[in-house]
Amino acid sequence: MFNSSYKAQGWGHDKGGNTCAVEDCDGKTMRDERGDDVFPCDCNFKICRDCYYDALNGAGRCPGCKDEYRHEDHEAADGGSGDEDRVGNLPERRPKYGNADSGKMERRLSLLNKPTMLTQQQQKSNEQNFDHARWLYETKGTYGYGNALWPKDDSYMGGDGGGGGSMGGPPQPIFQEKNRKPLTRKLAIPAGVISPYRFLALLRLVVLGFFLAWRIQNPNKDALWLWGMSVVCEIWFAFSWILDQLPKLFPVNRSTDLAVLKERFESVSPENPRGRSDLPGMDVFVSSADPEKEPPLVTGNTIFSILAAEYPVEKLACYLSDDGGALLSFEALAETATFARVWVPFCRKHAIEPRNPDSYFLQRGDPTKGKKRLDFVKDRRRVKREYDEFKVRVNGLNEAIRRRSDAYNAHDEIRAKRAQMESGADLSQPLQVVKATWMSDGTHWPGTWSVSSKEHGRGDHAGIIQVMLAPPGNDPIYGSNDEENLIDTTDIDIRLPMLVYVSREKRPGYDHNKKAGAMNALVRTSAVMSNGPFILNLDCDHYIYNSLAMREAICFMMDRGGDRICYVQFPQRFEGVDPSDRYANRNTVFFDVNMRALDGLQGPVYVGTGCCFRRTALYGIDPPRVPKDHTIWNACCGGDKKKNRKLKKKKNRRSGLAKANLNAAAGLEEDDEDAEILDSRGLLPKQYGASMAFVESIAAAEFAGKPLADQGITNGRPPGSLTGPREPLDAATVAEAINVISCFYEDKTEWGDRVGWIYGSVTEDVVTGFRMHNRGWKSIYCVTKRDAFRGTAPINLTDRLHQVLRWATGSVEIFFSKNNAIFANSHMKILQRVAYLNVGVYPFTSIFLIVYCFLPALSLFSGQFIVQTLNVTFLVYLFTISVCLCSLAILEVKWSGITLEEWWRNEQFWVIGGTSAHLAAVIQGLLKVIAGVEISFTLTTKSGGDEVDDEFADLYVVKWTALMIPPITIMLVNMIAIAVAISRTLYSTIPQWSKLVGGVFFSVWVLTHMYPFAKGLMGRRGRTPTIVYVWSGLLAIVISLLWVTINPPANSTIGSAGGGFEFP
Repeated sequence: MFNSSYKAQGWGHDKGGNTCAVEDCDGKTMRDERGDDVFPCDCNFKICRDCYYDALNGAGRCPGCKDEYRHEDHEAADGGSGDEDRVGNLPERRPKYGNADSGKMERRLSLLNKPTMLTQQQQKSNEQNFDHARWLYETKGTYGYGNALWPKDDSYMGGDGGGGGSMGGPPQPIFQEKNRKPLTRKLAIPAGVISPYRFLALLRLVVLGFFLAWRIQNPNKDALWLWGMSVVCEIWFAFSWILDQLPKLFPVNRSTDLAVLKERFESVSPENPRGRSDLPGMDVFVSSADPEKEPPLVTGNTIFSILAAEYPVEKLACYLSDDGGALLSFEALAETATFARVWVPFCRKHAIEPRNPDSYFLQRGDPTKGKKRLDFVKDRRRVKREYDEFKVRVNGLNEAIRRRSDAYNAHDEIRAKRAQMESGADLSQPLQVVKATWMSDGTHWPGTWSVSSKEHGRGDHAGIIQVMLAPPGNDPIYGSNDEENLIDTTDIDIRLPMLVYVSREKRPGYDHNKKAGAMNALVRTSAVMSNGPFILNLDCDHYIYNSLAMREAICFMMDRGGDRICYVQFPQRFEGVDPSDRYANRNTVFFDVNMRALDGLQGPVYVGTGCCFRRTALYGIDPPRVPKDHTIWNACCGGDKKKNRKLKKKKNRRSGLAKANLNAAAGLEEDDEDAEILDSRGLLPKQYGASMAFVESIAAAEFAGKPLADQGITNGRPPGSLTGPREPLDAATVAEAINVISCFYEDKTEWGDRVGWIYGSVTEDVVTGFRMHNRGWKSIYCVTKRDAFRGTAPINLTDRLHQVLRWATGSVEIFFSKNNAIFANSHMKILQRVAYLNVGVYPFTSIFLIVYCFLPALSLFSGQFIVQTLNVTFLVYLFTISVCLCSLAILEVKWSGITLEEWWRNEQFWVIGGTSAHLAAVIQGLLKVIAGVEISFTLTTKSGGDEVDDEFADLYVVKWTALMIPPITIMLVNMIAIAVAISRTLYSTIPQWSKLVGGVFFSVWVLTHMYPFAKGLMGRRGRTPTIVYVWSGLLAIVISLLWVTINPPANSTIGSAGGGFEFP
């Protein structure tokens, strides 16, 4: 059956051959007298005899599937072993049925209890050939447990019901095949692809070692300076390649079973008689900072896709963080909530995909494909018109706010002028009337005003929370066919998830910590208001493209072992990118190669959006069953014992604090040690802040995030425990939510240091994920058949370089901080540590890359090369390394699904970014570390989604930036060097063609990588910018002067007696 084959495949992945699958055991698996492997449990978990007896003497459960061993399994496993005395005193273990908490059914049905176990291959063959359904209904219970005939009594032994034997049977169980299946599956890459891939990586590593040794032993004595620079660069490139390649050796794929999720959590059962959803709550965070650069229409469409997602309405809550505190964002969200009452029922009624109205109405193809309701065309036409009116209203909000504010301000000026006249004051004195921004109800907007004022600026305004859509009840509310309704919503649930606007308080003198601070404010707000155990983080321009995406993530969290998963990261997919992907905006090599490979280790890194978090993992709580930690230094060198004791004591105190928090929140009794931690040391405010409502929410979130306590899962929650209604919001709850977003709440707490999003880096996402992995958590990479999320990417060259600059600068900050992977503890796997080390190291490759890009030109100018001669040894090494690289690329394409064009675009932009943005990032990072210069970046402007004549107009816009100087210099120098070398060789008495060919080949290779950059400088197709004419003129002048110098006129006296040109 499905379960058995899957589990055998999953557990056999870590340890191959006949080795025991129990952790830290290298014993051989049990075998029978014929030498075939013996599997005591039907899950085919490999186990040695010693571990098997330890399991029997302990809990009596299989270490793999956690099922109880059956009595006949003992006999089969011990048959002929001579070790009967080791299990002779064990109690007889038999399957028990009757309720959901008293064990589980057998995973497979067997015809007869045989004294010898079948091999794995024989078992698989029997399962495929045996008709279980027919056996269930045609047997009389003689051959095992079926549902054909059941005894009348409830006893297990001695029943007189006709079971066909002397032994009766238990009450009839409920056969729920879906509950026997796992929610997720790990799919290994085929061995025919991954094995050659690993072999080629090893071969290239060996060849690189021999090549570098040969290069060091054979210097070019005619140009030691050129040889030395090239060898140093090649050694660094080899080191950088190792850091990049090692984590890619164990890629995996994963799949989910949404039907099993629905059957297990949303079907009628004894614990859930009404069939209500038992899924945990989900809080969705959408972050926005500036409505001028992040248009409200883009944010609104993201909100629509969230509110219409296929997730229980009562379990879903959406929070918009407006870090700018703009009234435009506030009123645009109010308009969004209004149109959502039309859009969401329309999506549910007609199964619309995607549920972003802008993307839906602009997509090509037949909109009626697959639609069966006769009123679809009419509904679509009405909703489309309503959406157009919504866009017009949102587009006019800015002007409406300005006119309203001007009118109110003019009225205030008139009243102030009248009061001045009545008071008899000097009328020549100017009036001091503030230019306020007014809300539609005639009150001052408490956030940022259009004309900044005290307590109303971007960095100085009050905290604001507004519930736009109230939390719905548990029972569905169906619509009707009234005339006032835009569409017929009969039998359609018209409830909407809770929608909340949040703008945290900002005051001068308090560091708001940019996006990380805004996300932490949302974490605390949502904990007080809805407290969903899982958090989905989205940027304002990333919308839900697959309405089932949340369910995909929950499958991993609710499956066996899901309580150790801190987050599920989805790949980023982009719209509006040019077909050729000139600047590698889709970044498919990273998302489909590197991230899949990390999923085979400890999990992918957090990339800032499209990520579903476990709430308690953000609270700095360690995962369950985490092993004892120690750093590499302590493991290898012993470390400082006194310091180790202090760290251990501190960690124990924190663990006790977490335990006391959970006990207090759950209403459990505290022991003396916990009371001492809470009362004497006063660590509770230091960790989470002074809000008791927030602290009490921790235990509830931890409980709701547990998998169900069945299928052998220990410490799970009982089924049906989350089917009750949510507590209603009241004024006290909202007031507490306002309190936790105050600017001083995080003072003297661990927020941003150990709790929540981590501060101190422009790439707070990577650091936050690193901290979780360092505590022992695992993460999952979920690639769905239909893209889970889609967003926008900057297609302009300058914007793309600035984006890469921000990422690289964050990596340099990580390298020079305590978040460097070198200081990670043993909770992080070795290859995961290598991957994080590569994250901090890769920008420094730019130094060596720039030098290496100039080396071909220097070779051509000097007439020398990096080697003495182009001998056979050098060419063989070069050919072997190149073939291995190309073969690795082909195999990566094979197991990742990317194309060769995408791989080549990534290589090209790696050179472009490495010679421009990465170098600037290294300089900025060093300035911050050495001189304390703070780094700031401007927000990337998002596309407003308006219909334009040219979708890729921004691609051809040339925006000058200093980041372009190094690549332009590299291209010009290499082109001039090629011209000089060719001219010199042609007119040389003894032409050195080998050096010319070598230098020209590498120069052309550099220019080939720079082609997309050069194309971007050309601007729009069919138009030639002025800068191109300037370059062409300068290049023509240079080449002309070189030609005149090399071949002067007959009467010229330039140069030596022979009239030749002597190049140094």
